[in-house]
Amino acid sequence: MADTNERDRPDWLERALAVEAEQSSVEVDGCDINVLAWGERGLPGIVLVHGGAAHARWWAPIAPLIGEYRVVALDLSGHGDSGRRPEYRVDLWTEEVLAAADFSGASGAPVVVGHSMGGFVAVATAVAGGERVAGTIVLDSPMVEDDPEVEAARIGAAFGVPKTYPSLDAAVARFRTVPAQDHYDPYILDYVARHSLRQVDDGWTWKFDPGLFRAISRTAAAEQLPRITSRVALVRSEYGLVTPEIGQIIYDNLGRVAPVVEIPLAGHHMMLDQPLILLTALRALLADWEHSVPLHR
Repeated sequence: MADTNERDRPDWLERALAVEAEQSSVEVDGCDINVLAWGERGLPGIVLVHGGAAHARWWAPIAPLIGEYRVVALDLSGHGDSGRRPEYRVDLWTEEVLAAADFSGASGAPVVVGHSMGGFVAVATAVAGGERVAGTIVLDSPMVEDDPEVEAARIGAAFGVPKTYPSLDAAVARFRTVPAQDHYDPYILDYVARHSLRQVDDGWTWKFDPGLFRAISRTAAAEQLPRITSRVALVRSEYGLVTPEIGQIIYDNLGRVAPVVEIPLAGHHMMLDQPLILLTALRALLADWEHSVPLHR
């Protein structure tokens, strides 16, 4: 990872990260779930769901800029600063998303935005939550095949027993995304990496629980898409995991009435390389949903 200096961060990013998130915790089935929130209580809600082995602060560079919303990001159990479980199930992650939404102080049902593995969790939340979810935006989640994090864990290429590093900087230098991509904003990557670590007795190690990938498959997600009764949209990256062919399959499963939006120049982790284009896409979708009538499947 290239050396970065916070003083050199672009103005828009400096302003966004200067907005301090409200941090709280909600208990779900005996596990404490870390919740961050931006914006005033009583505003319409948005819940942001991270990908596998990631955490809520992946969203911090754009969350305060989405607009007049109560924006919530949570660490799913086994991730970030949330507690760990003996086993991880999508239905429990779904309960965590709904609990974070209920706890947030937002008005009405929220829009749930999920990236990669979080896209599958967002779809499952929309199906389980029914009228408790106003809309679902899925970010570069392939749906018809396992996410790369799951495959990397299965073959032992990543996400094994977390290593311990002698210093925070040494650990940050080893931070990698799965899958890798050609470009990252270096300041966002540095910020995300530093919030991916926790201090232990003999140094620094990654926060995620390596057990979270056991027996979790995302391949059934496409089958759940037709069961969503609220609005739904797919946002894919030009160089991401959702190829045009996969996008077409998802579009068909959504009844051919949901938008499929491409983020140009973006890799799979679009918030790490094209955050402002992603922000524009989210704002446009949300603005349209506020002032239009959905087509019915």
